[in-house]
Amino acid sequence: MKASVVMILVSLIVISVAVQAQGPPPAQQNAAQAPTPRLANGKPDLTGSWQGAGGGLQGSGGDMFRRCTPFQSKNCMEWTNQSEDWVFMSATRLDQRQPLYKPEHWDKIIELDQWTNKYDPVMTCLPLGIPRQGPPSRIFHTGNDITMIYRGGVDGAGGYAEFRMIPLDGRPHDPRRAAQYTYMGYTVGKWEGDTLVLDSIGFSDETWLGRGGFFHSDQMRAIEKFTRTGNQILYEVTIEDPVVLVQPWVMPARTLRLANADTIVAERGSCTEGEHNEVSTQMRH
Repeated sequence: MKASVVMILVSLIVISVAVQAQGPPPAQQNAAQAPTPRLANGKPDLTGSWQGAGGGLQGSGGDMFRRCTPFQSKNCMEWTNQSEDWVFMSATRLDQRQPLYKPEHWDKIIELDQWTNKYDPVMTCLPLGIPRQGPPSRIFHTGNDITMIYRGGVDGAGGYAEFRMIPLDGRPHDPRRAAQYTYMGYTVGKWEGDTLVLDSIGFSDETWLGRGGFFHSDQMRAIEKFTRTGNQILYEVTIEDPVVLVQPWVMPARTLRLANADTIVAERGSCTEGEHNEVSTQMRH
């Protein structure tokens, strides 16, 4: 019996090593090795419908089953208990690569998280903003500008469809325009080699970086980088906010892959009755 168990374990190890030696799946290899389309100016063309293919903040993975406590109702079931407070969807709460706040703001973050149904802007139907909105689902790219369309229902079914139109001529920020605070920020773009760099300022401080009470000030700056290789894009984001953060927050990079079909993003909706009901409870979302 012991010999059989040992043989099985050895076989599993050999298979695991063989899989790792083969590298990424064929689909991922093919996506990276495909020709990179380019604009007339020679820069990579980011046009297309894009979907997540790895990376980013991580939630609880497959560990979604939680025992019911004596304080929960008799209807509680272990296999659904993972969603009682949406903790398995809250990657910003569970991932260890969180923004590092100055000590004087720690109590505020705890309070915002504990009373998240009251304070989280998503519960009052505000836009998620950058970077919480995540990467765009569809991009239309020309030599002079880029239009990015974002789908709703991200970050645990929060947020709504949004869009951005950004000039790419390397212009600096206009100080007067920067004072007009918006949820998605005031963005200008430039190229660094084959990487598109978007620099955003002028954010409203009403949005959060993510669930868990991670707020920001109106002095936040977001630097986004898009590097296309074949049919993949490496999406990198760095958040600077000297008012509340000890240091810039370098978010875990994400890989986007070109979708097989064009994405049709639905029109921005409105708050539902269910969302309003959740605001009146303290079931942390």
